[in-house]
Amino acid sequence: MIPAGGAQMQKCVGIVGIGFMGQAFTANLLRAGFSLRGFDKDSGRMKEFQDQGGIAASSAAEAARGARWVLTSLPNSAVVREAVFGPGGIAEGAERGLLITDATTSRPEDSASLATELEDRGIRFLDAAVSGTSAMAWKKDLIVVAGGKPEDFEACRPLFDGFAKAAYHMGPVGSGALAKLIINLVLDCNRLGLAEGLVLGLKAGLNMDSLLVALKEGAAGSKTMDQKGAKMIYADYTPESHLTTALKDVRLMLEQGQRFGVPMLLTSIFAQIAQIGVESGYAKYDSSSIMEVLRQMAGLPTVKTDKEERQPFTQPE
Repeated sequence: MIPAGGAQMQKCVGIVGIGFMGQAFTANLLRAGFSLRGFDKDSGRMKEFQDQGGIAASSAAEAARGARWVLTSLPNSAVVREAVFGPGGIAEGAERGLLITDATTSRPEDSASLATELEDRGIRFLDAAVSGTSAMAWKKDLIVVAGGKPEDFEACRPLFDGFAKAAYHMGPVGSGALAKLIINLVLDCNRLGLAEGLVLGLKAGLNMDSLLVALKEGAAGSKTMDQKGAKMIYADYTPESHLTTALKDVRLMLEQGQRFGVPMLLTSIFAQIAQIGVESGYAKYDSSSIMEVLRQMAGLPTVKTDKEERQPFTQPE
């Protein structure tokens, strides 16, 4: 059902949160012919949004007003709740039948609670997390893993088609968030294994470029090597997402392990490495900066955390 307002609303999207992912969503949705009204507390991001062709809103409520869908992409589920129910929030501007699709990597239980409260107001909700880096998002090389009612998922397909290559319905609300955490669990352990192997090769004096090619072309090859291998080798930690975000997500994974009684051995190790990295000055760097923690543990020199002072990656003599 399309909310009252008619045909002009059919491709109207409100977007709340225009960070790494939100900027990429914006570019692809505009390219697909959607009309976007967006809100972010960061004035710089709002300026970039307008430069891309979006319409700036003064609040989340204004972004939601007159929209068929609202897409949220925020740091965590507590921020999502504030954006929905806080002063000037989405709920203030929403018409009955509005579909909120939340791309935030959230705590599954929080998503389920939010959906229940919104349903009482006639507002529909999907936890529609995405898998892929921000660089992949710009290329529309993402997948959506969504939780919610099947009919709401189908109603969101046109939106998902605008910024993702595929979308999968995982079950009731909360299932999308849980699926995203599982995807990130496997991804983080993959990245940690890659960093550990590269540090061993580095300390042993191997040709690192050749080692990375061999890893990619051999039985161990993975997207992680394509996306993060060169960043680790050349210490290019320009963020596609922040290490603090990876730490937040891994803590959510460990919560789910406790919730369901599942041992999380490798995930616990990654959490400790990420914590060391954050406390060592890499909080706002890319998650591939876990490489620096392992370099330090191996007795190798680390890259300076000050961006302007970072030194090129060098092999030991």
